[in-house]
Amino acid sequence: MTRSTRALLSAGLLFCGLCAPATPQEIVRFPAKGQVPPGYPAQYAAIIDAAEREGQLLVHSTTDLAIASPVIDDFQALYPRIEVRYRDMGSADLYNGYLDDLLASPTTADVLWSSAMDLQFRAVSAGQAQAYDSPEIPALPEWARWKNLAFGTTFEPIAIVYNRRLVAPEEIPRTHGDLARLLTDKRDRFAGKVVTYDIERSGLGFLLATQDAQASKEFWALAKALGGVSARVVPTTEAMLTRIARSGDLVAYNVLGSYAEIEAKKEPALGYVFPQDYTLVVTRIAFIGKKAANPNAARLWVDYLLSKRGQAVLADRAGLAPVRLDMGQAGSGAASAQALGRNAKPIPVGPDLIAPFADREKRLAFLKQWREAVALKP
Repeated sequence: MTRSTRALLSAGLLFCGLCAPATPQEIVRFPAKGQVPPGYPAQYAAIIDAAEREGQLLVHSTTDLAIASPVIDDFQALYPRIEVRYRDMGSADLYNGYLDDLLASPTTADVLWSSAMDLQFRAVSAGQAQAYDSPEIPALPEWARWKNLAFGTTFEPIAIVYNRRLVAPEEIPRTHGDLARLLTDKRDRFAGKVVTYDIERSGLGFLLATQDAQASKEFWALAKALGGVSARVVPTTEAMLTRIARSGDLVAYNVLGSYAEIEAKKEPALGYVFPQDYTLVVTRIAFIGKKAANPNAARLWVDYLLSKRGQAVLADRAGLAPVRLDMGQAGSGAASAQALGRNAKPIPVGPDLIAPFADREKRLAFLKQWREAVALKP
């Protein structure tokens, strides 16, 4: 059984309460109807009614099921007549699978929700997303939305993670330049003990590398320093954190800070810093599939993710800082941006995500330069 299949089945099991044998008291009882959220127009009831007639929602996402489960649970509590089917996938698999479904199937996933911002926007710009005027759009910062097609849902700084047990305080890199110098000056100590994204297998990894290259003239020096210590490359943040916590690696570069914060609370070996020269910030983009089988249920999901209630669940129970600017809590995007100050560099949702590498030859040339610099070690 594949990981994504297990995720899909696990998500289904979360909501099997509606399928349990009925007691005499339950025979005549049906799940409660969803209510129009406060402040929404009365005609929103028509979307809820249509979604309940659809009866299900299929979400393809890069967000691990264990992290997304509180979000799914709360959405299910609001709309118990809608069965949520959630598939946890790698970013490249999500994107390629969606393209395959567009060609081979009359319907696709209802919502795609991914941190690989460039792949998400590539699909949107190709006309593969449904337009939707969500009532929550005005609450989003301008950088986190594009028209009424793509919606940023989180505010996630990118971190450098280190092994607190093995890295001395004076060795902790505070900037990208610090990391390059550390790996160069102490090559023998860090040889084989550094891990980063495999940007050929991870859409998010490729995005971060290309954004780094545009943000800093020091990027290729850092890439060569990674190659100098024979850095290993892996497809996920989860794999990087595992190597630091359990395999004795010393440093992980370009880690999703949200995952690092969650795991650091459970694993004493994990430490992390947000670079002081600049900190890239990503958001998980959600869009409704062009051929969504359940478009009304998809609208409810998007609205929920962007609502104050959904954003609070993302922050308090899923550990993902929300993107809204009006949350009034430490986990809000506004608070996170303030804490990072001028160092924060949110990656805007829009054409610039893909423009520099829209040309296949440019993309391949970047990958070739990266492979040569990093001297990839699987």
